[in-house]
Amino acid sequence: HQNPKKYDIEIEIVYEDDHLGIVSKPPGLIVSGNQFRTLENALVGSFKESEKKDVMKWARPVHRIDSATSGLVLFAKTFSAQIQLGRLFENREIVKTYKAIVKGEIKEDILLNEPINGQKAISELIVLKKVRSINNDYMTLVKLTPRTGRTHQLRIHCSESGHPIVGDTLYGETGKTLLHKGLFLAAVGLKFNHPSTNREVAISIEAPYKFSKLLEREEQRWIKYNS
Repeated sequence: HQNPKKYDIEIEIVYEDDHLGIVSKPPGLIVSGNQFRTLENALVGSFKESEKKDVMKWARPVHRIDSATSGLVLFAKTFSAQIQLGRLFENREIVKTYKAIVKGEIKEDILLNEPINGQKAISELIVLKKVRSINNDYMTLVKLTPRTGRTHQLRIHCSESGHPIVGDTLYGETGKTLLHKGLFLAAVGLKFNHPSTNREVAISIEAPYKFSKLLEREEQRWIKYNS
């Protein structure tokens, strides 16, 4: 197998060792697939060369997040790490944390457990902050932890609870989304036991700047409008 051609964009590497790497994916980029513009291709040659015997020619992602979602993606650098991390994902032993801004006011933490496509789906939602908003009455910053791994789970759960994620053109309301600002959903935390040492790895990043900027703007506009 030849290395794929490198897609030349700058990707931030948050953590790496001989076995694995964790990167922060920008929004609007797919993780992998048979297109050229993928996160996988952007990382060709970016990680340090692993010293391990079963090193892969290039690092492979062990899970995906939606192209519209930004944030942490875990890559395997060796074949054994790929297998072990894949197993951790299957057994739900990797805890993923997200931050999102949703429409409306959520007063307290909730467990979202509506089935998705007839399959069990559970997401924990924790309220972090809410601001007043002219168009939406409120906007709420939340921390989300999926306990199951359904496709688009968090987006569907938020939408079904009556609080769609801001910028979600698929499950949110049409027409009212903030144009060109993208989806306000970011994968900000990963926690798992390292496949080689079994020690806990806990990585977290800040939500993108656009999150705090939006909350500030909504609040300012509301104050101005109501003064």
